Amino acid sequence: MNELSSIKGIGASTISKLNKLNIYAIDDLLSYYPYRFEKLKKTNINDEHAIVSVTIVSTPTISYFGRSKNAIRFKALYEEENKYIDVVIFNRAFMKNNLVPSKIVTLIGKYDNEKGKFTASDIKLFDLGNRVVITPIYHLVKGLSNNNIRKYITEAINKSNLVNYIPEELSKKYNFIDKRQALNIITNPSDVKSLNISLERFKYEELFLFMLKINELINKNSVNNFGQSRNIDKDKINKFISSLPFELTEDQNKVLDEIFTDLKSPRRMNRLVQGDVGSGKTIVAFISMYALALDKYQSALMAPTEILAHQHYLNMKKLFKGYNLNIKEILGSTPKKEKELIKEELANGEIDIIIGTHALLQDDINFNNLGLIITDEQHRFGVNQRSNLRNKGKMVDVLYLSATPIPRTYALTIYGDMDISIIKSMPNGRKPVKTINITKSEEDLKKMLNTVKRELDNDHQVYIVSPLIESEDEDEDIKTLLKNFSLAFKKQSIGILHGKMTSKEKDDIMKKFQNKEINILISTTVIEVGVDVPNATMIVIFDAYKFGLATLHQLRGRVGRNSLDSYCILVSDRDTERLKIMEETTDGFKLAEEDFKLRGSGDLFGTRQSGDMNFKIANLTRDYDILLKAKEDSNNILKNINNYPELKDILNNSLSKD
Repeated sequence: MNELSSIKGIGASTISKLNKLNIYAIDDLLSYYPYRFEKLKKTNINDEHAIVSVTIVSTPTISYFGRSKNAIRFKALYEEENKYIDVVIFNRAFMKNNLVPSKIVTLIGKYDNEKGKFTASDIKLFDLGNRVVITPIYHLVKGLSNNNIRKYITEAINKSNLVNYIPEELSKKYNFIDKRQALNIITNPSDVKSLNISLERFKYEELFLFMLKINELINKNSVNNFGQSRNIDKDKINKFISSLPFELTEDQNKVLDEIFTDLKSPRRMNRLVQGDVGSGKTIVAFISMYALALDKYQSALMAPTEILAHQHYLNMKKLFKGYNLNIKEILGSTPKKEKELIKEELANGEIDIIIGTHALLQDDINFNNLGLIITDEQHRFGVNQRSNLRNKGKMVDVLYLSATPIPRTYALTIYGDMDISIIKSMPNGRKPVKTINITKSEEDLKKMLNTVKRELDNDHQVYIVSPLIESEDEDEDIKTLLKNFSLAFKKQSIGILHGKMTSKEKDDIMKKFQNKEINILISTTVIEVGVDVPNATMIVIFDAYKFGLATLHQLRGRVGRNSLDSYCILVSDRDTERLKIMEETTDGFKLAEEDFKLRGSGDLFGTRQSGDMNFKIANLTRDYDILLKAKEDSNNILKNINNYPELKDILNNSLSKD
């Protein structure tokens, strides 16, 4: 029996929905934190983002537009100014029975003073009055509401034995509140102060456990870092490099020299290559694997998605055509019979280079003479996987690639068990992507649509990025964009892509986009990871203020992967000063520095950024000071780890022994 079913109200159907949110056990539920908190506090009705309480004075009516769109309209009394206003809210037909005359409700939205009309984005069925109401907001799937999630978590808190991973002396040192109490406050917050205290406790616990593992890896590497000195045939490598249809940049050559120095040394390589979007990390990885093949060692390249792995496979096959290298790929979609043959060829040494997803870590995949493992988009793989990689062979060298620029000071803390190389310069022939900020005014949107039309008329392709799907009505944003662009571009093939689709569905859509079967791709940030579509020359990002600069830069990197003029349009009515930085620079490292400076505690009531190394509640941008404390504290605890059995078990279970 699934342990989730022991929670009141959770049956088989709900378990299936929770599984889509990666909640499989009670522990997953207890650590399913809100991505933001909505703070409701009364404002003036004429504020840009108005929050007001009104009394309904007429029976609501519903208007329908087509199959899905509807509008509820009613008249209300705004007692603050003793005036009647017309209220409209779209796509909330289900609320009609709760909106009855004489009921006091809270409106959130925008008021048009000239027309006396309030367009609500949401209606709360209570009188806010002079209170401050804080509501945790969770990522959801259809059929699950915020209230459902909160109810299940509250039930789990009450019936679970919670393990406190923060040693008692550290809890006292920082005056942390009880874990159960802190969880209850996060799930049902009453004020900002207690909420911040509770959040800090869990951020610290997460970063403490993270740094405990990192520091243990550093200790293990320093004690047991014996490697195999590889023979680097520079003549053959240089001959291959000179045959390339492009010239390597100074940074690429420098990083290759650092990698070759590692490979020739008697210590194991454990190196991170940070490179901006489109800087050419992949060719560095290919050349490194070729160097190992020349010395009769096997290499494995692991990518986070099937489509990215397949892209690497096709590119490498093309570049090394005629070089007598046996290059294969293994994916989840690879037929079983073919998989078994590949496993056999790997084990007997027939395959020189294997490219695949994290399936390469499976126990039944064995190598004959593995020398090098490379992970692409390394921040998507956890510390445990980072440790387990090396156990696929004897004294294996490891190379990590990341297109997420992190300021060097931060990187040295986060990746303390690695050496770091940086590729900053861009390949010749690449034109900087022209970035333009626009508002949601009719004039600006019309200009944007004309630019989209121009690119499509030139037989180019366009990305349209929707904010994260995250509400109970979770597909509304993307449906609205699909409808609007379908009306504007009736003859164009339009596809949609979002995080709640299966991996196969995502891969199928991206393949169609790569093959030019789709001209306009409307997507959430799932396109962030490096799939290469050179014919895409424009990306339009709606509500750009919701994303960090680093995420916007990653998204911008989906275009400009050619010698064509390319454009990034940021659509936003808020935070335009911050977004101007995107117009001023295309240097991801500069943007990362700005991001770390700019994003502070205000993020509590904003959108949580993606790509934060899989942390559930911590945010490196905002919580770096906590990370530094956790680093120092974890080092001290490791000196006496035998006194902390729960922590020792975590290390033993998560970090495989060499």
